[in-house]
Amino acid sequence: MIAENKKEAVTNFLKDCTLCPRRCHADRLSGQTGYCGQTAEITAARAALHFWEEPCLSGYRGSGTVFFSGCNLRCVFCQNHDIALGRAGQSVSVPRLTEIFLELQTKGAHNINLVTPTHFIPQIALALDAARQQGLLLPVVYNTGSYEEPDALRLLEGLVDIYLPDLKYFSPELSKRFSQAPDYFEKAAAALAEMYRQVGPPLFTDENGLLQRGMIVRHLVLPGQTRDSKKILRYLYETYGDNIYISIMNQYTPLPQVAHIPELNRRVTSEEYDRVLHFARRLGISNGFRQEGSAAAESFIPAFDGEGL
Repeated sequence: MIAENKKEAVTNFLKDCTLCPRRCHADRLSGQTGYCGQTAEITAARAALHFWEEPCLSGYRGSGTVFFSGCNLRCVFCQNHDIALGRAGQSVSVPRLTEIFLELQTKGAHNINLVTPTHFIPQIALALDAARQQGLLLPVVYNTGSYEEPDALRLLEGLVDIYLPDLKYFSPELSKRFSQAPDYFEKAAAALAEMYRQVGPPLFTDENGLLQRGMIVRHLVLPGQTRDSKKILRYLYETYGDNIYISIMNQYTPLPQVAHIPELNRRVTSEEYDRVLHFARRLGISNGFRQEGSAAAESFIPAFDGEGL
């Protein structure tokens, strides 16, 4: 069960929100919203089996994925921009979220996968604690853009088994231009260190190769930014070695909202992606994932139609 000091922190975070580096200080319990656009009321857009994660998460039955509405980054190229901006989603109470976790387990999910959960950490912690008490046995995946505060992440200690963070940028210029977060790398690096403290090492998989505990760091290669990608990979490998998985992604899809940004209005070329993969091999990265063929496609974007809520 959640300790009393954590229960107090849950209330404090929502009354004076400092859950992420934006530190808006919004009283979300009174209906105020911060940068994420959300009050203390949970909103989500979909809860269903999802088959487009790394193989050690999706397996053959799918990852039990809950897509939360709102976001503290608002990346200009976001594939989930409809829910990131709060344009899709419906209210979900903490007890209902608990039920959703248990329903996904009944449907055969290999894990519970929380997508863009940062601004709802306190409520998620309560729901996960209740679900564990009611028979939730699956590993819990925290799937994030990594613009996090370590103090907030500590609410999840003992409740999250697998951290699935992005590490989007090394360059503050890029993170400012594309995500309005010039301090992104500094904050994300500190967040990853806290995640790793909680769940690693070593990586732990079951007899079917499904990850049960550990960390997978994702990096999405952006068009024209292979130099930044290489800096990210070097940092990850020099910091964590093979104690984490590194997922190098080429699925960047130029959606209509980037039509006015020429350098983002194209896909990553096979030459660019191969250059990044070659660098990863030269570094010595062995615990990694790559995406095969023409992975960049809108098929990665599910319908945010309220399924499972």
